[in-house]
Amino acid sequence: MTKPSPLSRIRIGSAPDSWGVWFPDDPRQVPWQRFLDEVAGAGYAWIELGPYGYLPTDPAVLAEETGRRGLKVSAGTVFTGLHHGPAVWERTWAHVADNAALAQAMGAEHLVVIPSFWRDDKTGAVLEDRTLTAEQWRNLTGLTERLGREVRDRYGLRIVVHPHADTHIDSEENVARFLDATDPQLVSLCLDTGHYAYCGGDSVKLIETYGERIGYLHLKQVDPEILAGVVADEVPFGPAVARGVMCEPPSGVPALEPVLAAAQALDVDLFAIVEQDMYPCDPDRPYPIAVRTRRFLRSCGA
Repeated sequence: MTKPSPLSRIRIGSAPDSWGVWFPDDPRQVPWQRFLDEVAGAGYAWIELGPYGYLPTDPAVLAEETGRRGLKVSAGTVFTGLHHGPAVWERTWAHVADNAALAQAMGAEHLVVIPSFWRDDKTGAVLEDRTLTAEQWRNLTGLTERLGREVRDRYGLRIVVHPHADTHIDSEENVARFLDATDPQLVSLCLDTGHYAYCGGDSVKLIETYGERIGYLHLKQVDPEILAGVVADEVPFGPAVARGVMCEPPSGVPALEPVLAAAQALDVDLFAIVEQDMYPCDPDRPYPIAVRTRRFLRSCGA
């Protein structure tokens, strides 16, 4: 058997999400110290900050805690609802600025931007129409470009927008529409392989079609059988995760080997951060999965 060639342009990491962390503080989540211990123990060198306030927000404290475990920070994450227009800008920026300042202080280069949900991810309550109007699309694209410019100019970070289930940037059609309407110099994409598959997209095709827009990767798989039930029952994203729709590699789709190969072929340095949505989960469950997933990715050359 031929050993796969090393994916030299791909930097592998993980995130609090892979430990079942969705909130800054939740009694069902593992303490942040345990997350840092276990993510380092599983063999990852890079992490994301996760929800703001989960990890220490004092850069000196966080630098000490990550540094002594051999960990570095690749990105922070923010949630936005920019399709609502200029009225939400100030509130959005206050949230973004805290995250961006911490990410910058930790030496990160990226800020992952997740659009707001059109239905509640816990209750399934419909919050707004799942289809944007033309004006809302203009708000979304224009204000995302503004966000990219402000984050770059003030914090030296690049925003990477994350297509996500139950948001308005989800399907192949909506992702293409968003990319075609935004400035490549200001807006890149965080391709989450699991969310894109969840919404019917082909990650390899997206990389090959919009390669210059791919600025970051989240590695994730979906269980096709569970996904079929989720779609048939119109299950919201949160309960779908509780059903186990996001599964441990390599048991789901998309296959990660061709995704990583397509990303390597872009010939640019890319972070590929493992994210297996598991909220809520038993605190002893994530670490063995993380160890196996890291082993699997090494077998792919990453």
